[in-house]
Amino acid sequence: MIKSIFLSAIFGACMISGPLAANELYDVKKAIPSVYFDIRYFGSNNFVGTQIDGYSAPNCLLSIPAIAALKVAQTSAKQFGLSLKVFDCYRPQRAVDHFVKWAKDLTDNKNKAIFYPQVEKAQLFELGYIAAKSGHSRGSTLDITLVDNRSGAELDMGTGWDFFSTLSWPSSMEVTTQQRANRMLLASIMANSGFKGLKEEWWHFTLKNEPFKNRYFDDEIADN
Repeated sequence: MIKSIFLSAIFGACMISGPLAANELYDVKKAIPSVYFDIRYFGSNNFVGTQIDGYSAPNCLLSIPAIAALKVAQTSAKQFGLSLKVFDCYRPQRAVDHFVKWAKDLTDNKNKAIFYPQVEKAQLFELGYIAAKSGHSRGSTLDITLVDNRSGAELDMGTGWDFFSTLSWPSSMEVTTQQRANRMLLASIMANSGFKGLKEEWWHFTLKNEPFKNRYFDDEIADN
């Protein structure tokens, strides 16, 4: 009981329903209100082009260790006059299943020009852009960028979030020097705060010592 009250005071009420994840994933907006949020899978501005299954609220949920590390990252970003901006955090397995179902329908290319102009939809599985499991479902992975802390304008990273292309690789030499520098700054802030990146996506980071390495949650993201 004391632990529950303590966690609630720090992280806010848990915003995820169901017994499996109760008291294990917490609302980042309440824990770190200075972070910017644009939860893309709650709306239609994503590669599918519609609200994704499991996203009944635009909330960012993470494990307690991930939130603690993210607080460190946000403090570091502020030293540069910047802030973190989050696109996605915990992702229910049902959302991943939605992606898989969408990828199999080769007639639906609503947002191809924005998110995968260089890739044929039939190749999304083969090239690894869509998979049956996602680290996001374990509750310690998030998609993130940097913004100017006063204006909220995103730093130019060379591509948008979830852009399916080798241009999105952090090591890509096809983007400008300034764009590479912005990516390196984000990667440095996150690495120094306990996260590891992904070689194919400049925006993707996972807590190095994630607490649920073998658990894939499927609880809906919903308001209380």
